[in-house]
Order: sequence, then C-alpha cells, then structure tokens
Amino acid sequence: MSDVYKSISARSQGLYKELGSRFIALAYPVETEDEVKALLASVRNEYHDARHHCCAYRLGLGGTVWRASDDGEPSGSAGRPILGQIDSAGLSDILVIVVRYFGGIKLGVPGLIRAYREATADALSQAQITEKIAGSWYRIGFGYDSMPAVMKLVKDLDLPQRSRDFGTDCTMEVRVRLSQQEDFLERIATMTNFATLI
Repeated sequence: MSDVYKSISARSQGLYKELGSRFIALAYPVETEDEVKALLASVRNEYHDARHHCCAYRLGLGGTVWRASDDGEPSGSAGRPILGQIDSAGLSDILVIVVRYFGGIKLGVPGLIRAYREATADALSQAQITEKIAGSWYRIGFGYDSMPAVMKLVKDLDLPQRSRDFGTDCTMEVRVRLSQQEDFLERIATMTNFATLI
C-alpha cells in the first residue's frame, strides 16, 4: 500500500438551496479528532441560529478513522450523504460540516439526502486537492555530542522539521513517512544520549 493519499489544503465552502432551506457546507483539512471537535464547536458557535450542524470526517491513510452525524435529521439523511461525497472524491484528513437553515417546508428524506450530498459536492468542487504522505511526528531529544549524527539522519531521510530548540538540551520534532519509520527507529536507537517521544 502506498503511503500517499489525497486531502484538501485549505477550508472551502459550498451552498445548496431548496424550498427556502439553505445548506452551507464547510470543508476543512484536519488530522486529529481533537481538531474535528474544536472545529465543530466553532461552527456551532458561529452558526448558532441554524437548526442542524451535520458532519462527516475521515482521517489518516486509508481513512480508517471516520464518523458521520445526522445531528437530529432523520437517520441516514445527512451524515452518510456527506461521507459518501468524501469517499467519492477519495479524500481523507477531511471534515465536512453542513449547516442547515430550515425554510419552513419539509424536504422529506430523499430531499434531505440530495441537499446534503449536493452541498458537500459543491464545497469539495471548490477545494484545492493536495497529496499527503502518511507519517507521524516524533520529538527527539539529544545532547550536543549526538547532533552531527542526528542532523545526518534528518538529512539522509529528508525529514521535515519543526519546534527546534538548541538550548541546554537539544530537541526537535521531525515528521517521518510511514515507509521510513522502521529505518528511522532503528537508526535513532543506535545513537547515544537520545530520547524519542511521539
């Protein structure tokens, strides 16, 4: 299995209207369920006067972590159609929230399925699709005596870095591709004066 998959690079928005009801679809790139919870809370706060905040998300390589919520709509009429559009586009690390403003006329389950599907499709059609490489961030700590070996490893594996701190003790976070993790862990284990933390 390849460690490359598709996601979106930034927030996008879509809209669907039917019989006075408005369905505003908001798509976000996410990597964790904590991000999902925070964004859902933020959208609920921003669109506090909306009747429903339905959503679906997929996370990680293969999209094995997922959830779909109807948020009070009839079972299967909102979350599943949203998730279906995410799956049709072959995306992961994505959250789509569809905010519904009720227009006074009931759409029925088939109408709701169509509305949530079309709003999501519109948001995804506006999104910038990007390729992601599956991997994890590792925080490594090491002494100055190990710095040449650590920096060689970072260069050899072409590891993206963040949060570098070369104070009394040296620490940095590196992102290791799924396909490189075994090699990375074996090589880091041979170095002296180090610690790895996820």
